[in-house]
Amino acid sequence: MELIILKSKIHTVKVTEANVAYNGSITIDADLLDAAGIKKYEQVYINNAVSGSRIMTYVIPGKRGSGEVCMNGGAALHAKVGDTVHILAFIHLSEEVAETYQPTLVFTEGNNQIKSVEKYNY
Repeated sequence: MELIILKSKIHTVKVTEANVAYNGSITIDADLLDAAGIKKYEQVYINNAVSGSRIMTYVIPGKRGSGEVCMNGGAALHAKVGDTVHILAFIHLSEEVAETYQPTLVFTEGNNQIKSVEKYNY
């Protein structure tokens, strides 16, 4: 049996743009994606800590070091510029591997820059 387990989380970033005219997705600073191990076009969940909205979309890499977190297309209807969001990616793992797997957690500070990268240790 396989379980769906948290792979990584970009914790507490601010939305820098909301572009409803775009085809869809979320654009995220490539440095944040690399730190979290999230690949371009990978499915992610976006939890809006301000409105409570939760959506699923895919990732497009943004400019490195920009701090960019842009909600595109329909996703732009679920967050406003300045909203705090959490971005989560999941992975399918066997029960045996899931027992010891530790997701990556990326913490940010001002302008969505990386503060620290840690492994969940619960």
